[in-house]
Amino acid sequence: MSVTGELARLGAATVYEASGREGLVDAEFKRLVPRSRACGPARIALCAQDDNLMVHAVMERLQPGEVLVLCMPEPRPVALLGDLLLTQAVARGAAAVLVDAAVRDSEELSQMAVPVWSRWIRSRGAAKETAGQLDVPVVIGGWEIRPGDLVVLDADGVTVVDAARADEVLEASLAREAKEADKRAQLEAGALSFRLDGLDARV
Repeated sequence: MSVTGELARLGAATVYEASGREGLVDAEFKRLVPRSRACGPARIALCAQDDNLMVHAVMERLQPGEVLVLCMPEPRPVALLGDLLLTQAVARGAAAVLVDAAVRDSEELSQMAVPVWSRWIRSRGAAKETAGQLDVPVVIGGWEIRPGDLVVLDADGVTVVDAARADEVLEASLAREAKEADKRAQLEAGALSFRLDGLDARV
């Protein structure tokens, strides 16, 4: 399996812990497709405030396997994405879409091939008048996401991995998974984490 495929399987929480507790996007997002998970390099559209002109523009650059990251200077419940824009992302082969704003057509989006994570669901539409920027670093939930950074999304939220650390973080995540499997077996046999982790010494 590819690095992105393995990171998606391992999930946002494991990758966050294994990376040294780095990369946390500390904001709550709605996952529109149940049980979906994804990982891919970030393709970023920084829109003007309450405007989605750059979402239309970024589709031309979107490559298969990328995670489309859509945001504005200030996150607000204005819909940057609906079913017609997501249709384009599906056709371009996106892995997922992260929207630090709102989406609409949510029932339709929940049935489409590319999963979406959004901060809000609202009908309020965006303007299409003001240019923003494409493929620039942005800060979402207190963490900077740069073009090409790997974005891991699942039920627990969003974790960002520096592309230069991808192999290192994957190795650490796999080691954490193996260690937790061993610990789970001990817990199932009746052991207590209070003892296994040495927490009893702190009480």
